[in-house]
Amino acid sequence: MKKLKYILSILLVVVLLTGCEFGTVRHKEENNGMHHVIIEVEKYGTMEVELDANEAPITVRNFINLAQSGYYDGTTFHRTIPEFMIQGGKGAVEKPTIKGEFSANGVNNTISHTRGTIAMARTAYDYNSASTQFFIMHQDMPSIDGQYATFGHVTKGIEVVDAILENTPVEDDNGTTLKENQPVIKKITVID
Repeated sequence: MKKLKYILSILLVVVLLTGCEFGTVRHKEENNGMHHVIIEVEKYGTMEVELDANEAPITVRNFINLAQSGYYDGTTFHRTIPEFMIQGGKGAVEKPTIKGEFSANGVNNTISHTRGTIAMARTAYDYNSASTQFFIMHQDMPSIDGQYATFGHVTKGIEVVDAILENTPVEDDNGTTLKENQPVIKKITVID
């Protein structure tokens, strides 16, 4: 009996140290909901981006899953609009869509469209049409707050956005860029 009590007390310590509760593992968000990625753009450099899963958990999970699968590797920034944003990811919707996490769609997301904010692109007519395309703000544009799922900020390397906009010719007012001129996303690496 003494030996059984000793074993049970050791098991209790192990359970407490590993975060188990009644045989199940508790999920602990080690980063307080913040995640970090590095976006490498050929010929332009890298951007470090902090993603906020507290404000947009579905969007962050979607973006991280796509990045970890290598989905973005070799895609491009195909829309570039100075004083607005650069938009990347594949042109056609090839993945399932996700819920738009923004106030016009009933979700409290307080991240504003300021310089360096990353957000998911969507079609104009469907709030829940975001899939793989994302954009990074060049300048502040609070007039579109609450209309797109903002999910983080560039913390280092915002000059990459500036350089892309300075060096990428566009074909129309919508920022369409010919394939041969589109900056290539070499890789998006998930740090945590």
